Amino acid sequence: MSARLLKKVLKEQEQKKQHVIEEDEQSELLNDDESVSPDSGAGSSKNPFDLLNEGDDADEDNADQVYADETSTRKQEQPPSVKNALNSASTSNNKSKKKKQKKGKEGYLSTGKRETPLDVNLEALALDIESSSQQSGLNKQPGFENFKQSKPSVLHVDPKYLNVENELRRIFGSKVVKSFEKSNQSSSSRQVRGGRRGNHHIRKTVLISPSDHWPRWDGSLKMEFLETKDGYHYFRYTHSSSYDQAQRAFEAAQAIHDLNGVASVLMYHPYHLDSLITMADYFKFVGEHQMSADAIAKCLYAMECAWHPMFTPLQGNCQLKFSHDSNKPLFKALFTHMKNMDRRGCHRSALEVCKLLLALDSDDPMGAMFCLDYFALRAGEYAWLEQFSEDYRTDTSLWLLPSFSYSLAVCRFYLEQEESSDADTAKASSADLMNQALMLHPPVLTKLVAKVPLKDQAWTNILKNSYFHSDQLGIPSVDHLINIYVEQNYLIWRLPDLQKLLRDGASHVIQTLEHNKNDAKDWTCVRREAFPSNKNEYGHLLVQDFSDTVQTLPPDNLQNFMVDMRDPAHLGGHVANPPAGGQAPALRDVANRNPLAVLFESLLPWVNYGGPEDGIVDENRVNEQGQGNEDL
Repeated sequence: MSARLLKKVLKEQEQKKQHVIEEDEQSELLNDDESVSPDSGAGSSKNPFDLLNEGDDADEDNADQVYADETSTRKQEQPPSVKNALNSASTSNNKSKKKKQKKGKEGYLSTGKRETPLDVNLEALALDIESSSQQSGLNKQPGFENFKQSKPSVLHVDPKYLNVENELRRIFGSKVVKSFEKSNQSSSSRQVRGGRRGNHHIRKTVLISPSDHWPRWDGSLKMEFLETKDGYHYFRYTHSSSYDQAQRAFEAAQAIHDLNGVASVLMYHPYHLDSLITMADYFKFVGEHQMSADAIAKCLYAMECAWHPMFTPLQGNCQLKFSHDSNKPLFKALFTHMKNMDRRGCHRSALEVCKLLLALDSDDPMGAMFCLDYFALRAGEYAWLEQFSEDYRTDTSLWLLPSFSYSLAVCRFYLEQEESSDADTAKASSADLMNQALMLHPPVLTKLVAKVPLKDQAWTNILKNSYFHSDQLGIPSVDHLINIYVEQNYLIWRLPDLQKLLRDGASHVIQTLEHNKNDAKDWTCVRREAFPSNKNEYGHLLVQDFSDTVQTLPPDNLQNFMVDMRDPAHLGGHVANPPAGGQAPALRDVANRNPLAVLFESLLPWVNYGGPEDGIVDENRVNEQGQGNEDL
């Protein structure tokens, strides 16, 4: 039942109840008018709603009781005419009091309905149930009796923004998303068709929305609690015996460079993480991005189903170290999931995944720090980005990094447009921040002019200056981070307003250096102090992983799997009509092979299964098939 229909039904029920209450009130008033007697005031039944006001009206009730006692004694002393007058007055007072109570009851219902809408009540109720269940789970676990939640972290993840479908509805509208979902229902039904349909329950998860046709979670993964240190709780994934068996089969297929063997592992173990990640890379290479995203979603679904009851990564107080081999698939899957969101335009959801990726391991093995500023700017979270740069604790100041030095200038530029004239003057302006970024990392300007590209004559004149002439600083770590920043953030600088900010800052830097050339030496010293190592400390981060372009060659982890498909010598196959000066595609035999694996392999451009157009016809097989048909 949808929320709108639920509200409508509850509203109708309230109207019916209100109508019944009004009818009861009218019947009570009629009964009071017919059966009023001098002694009826003391024997009237008590309204249950009067219990709500007993504490507030205690003094009033005591005064009424004293007044009733006094009037009863006076009745005995007064003549009959006076007694009748007093009885009529007490009856009218009782009627007016009942009306006031009923009006107060109706006002209470109406004000309560007006102050707390239905959806707010339902959401609060759900949060209360969830928090109480989590707290009860904490108390049941050994060693967690005194467990207390820490204060909210700057990397706190909002779960409502993790749902990609919600952001797509905000961007494109519900009608477009529904039509797209209907078009994919046929493909989902085809995936289920032909197999055994089990009515198993699909667990609802936070990271992704699982599909109904996915296999049942087999429980082959678990998570164990390690220790609590400095306010952080450390965990690690563990494998069952069945998962270890699947891992050995995967490693055997990897050793002989057999991609078909990897696919066969998933047939018997549909939630084997390394196989899912390998097939996701394969599908992305061949252009099947939806199938690649589906494999990554299955990977995240399996790992979330294995979470420990005390594992609360969305609060930023849990650590899952990348140094443990069993934890590495989660980081790889989250990073790929984040990039998939970026390609779909869901930057707000990608920002939440990026925060989660950075919160899981403070060492940042996947380079989430260098994606955080980009997603925050694309999602319009300018105030949060500034707050993050001030609150996040790290060995090096964030503004010294190439990405944050330029992104904070852009962030301040948009905040200046949003804020009023009484803005905080203690913070540096966007122009000052841009000047500092250009003085600290001048090669960024040179690379942006070539990457965006910026073809105005003004940029040509700026690049003629010796300070912006070189595209290398001579510090391997800084040069590598500059390449990552330009590769990922160049789209932001296609906006005219930001181009003007960059151009004005470059002109100001040139004028400053003409008056005082020692400033260039001072900023060189700052770079040397911030990055003293002569080695590339970020060499494990590949620039291509931060690019928005789809690779046209297999990634490094699939090179070995493609060897037997590219080189006919490994197969012993025959080459038909080899072109001059090059190798012909390998001819593959499809007999006695897995149909699904053949389908995967047929997508590769260099694989050729042969056919009549190639002049290859197996006459023996044709004759055998003909004889078999004659026998039948």
